Amino acid sequence: MVSEASGAQAYFLRMDDGRFMPTAHVGGAWNVAEQHVAPAIGLMVHAVEADHAARRTDRLQVARLSYDIWGVIPMDAVEMEVAVLRPGKTIELVEARLSHGGRTAIVLRAWLTQAYDSHALAAVNFPPLPPPEAMPAGDPSALWDGGFIASVQARREAEGQGRARCWVRSPFALLEDEAVSPTARLMGLADIANGLAPLASPRDAAFPNLDLTAHIFRQPAGDWLGFDVSVSAGPGGVGLTHSILHDATGPFATLSQCLTIRPRPSV
Repeated sequence: MVSEASGAQAYFLRMDDGRFMPTAHVGGAWNVAEQHVAPAIGLMVHAVEADHAARRTDRLQVARLSYDIWGVIPMDAVEMEVAVLRPGKTIELVEARLSHGGRTAIVLRAWLTQAYDSHALAAVNFPPLPPPEAMPAGDPSALWDGGFIASVQARREAEGQGRARCWVRSPFALLEDEAVSPTARLMGLADIANGLAPLASPRDAAFPNLDLTAHIFRQPAGDWLGFDVSVSAGPGGVGLTHSILHDATGPFATLSQCLTIRPRPSV
């Protein structure tokens, strides 16, 4: 079941019972009948932040987001549960679980930390990324299927097999008629990294990611999400997509995705 109720101007609609219904823009790249996990990853950040805001007035900031992807998600309504695993005044460990029909699909563990004035120590030792306007327009849907890939605008500069620098953005809201933070909105695009510089065509090999972990050292802003992507693979079916994430100001996080690589049999 996929909702088109809003003219598909968002990735998810909040239902009366607290569940979330995907729109056609959430359609997966590996299987269009399944959800692409990217919008769900952003939705889970929003759930953690909303829960935090409802519990306390002294707001903490997101420092790490670590997702384990337990299984595929059909194009149907999902449920969300949020629990504090390690409460604290200056740090919290929060868990969010996204499920469908009682089956867990994604588990997020998020570290939240108190903000301090560290301007005197601020430093970035990652290389800069050319701005979006300096890169040629790209079309991820030429390689990948699904509503999510078709929903994003991309600019891409390839630097060899498994290496690329890219910018992506989306004209669609993460959640209909509900404000979300820049972190939630941009994390709703982050899982696309695995498809921006693949080592092989998805027609020749499947390489879905089992997880996604982001370490965020500055809260992002803006509409464009930049990726400096490097993909590596070992000889035994395991790979890694590693990205430095950028906004218009510069790098703000790193991103890692563990891949299970499955060559397709030759016809």
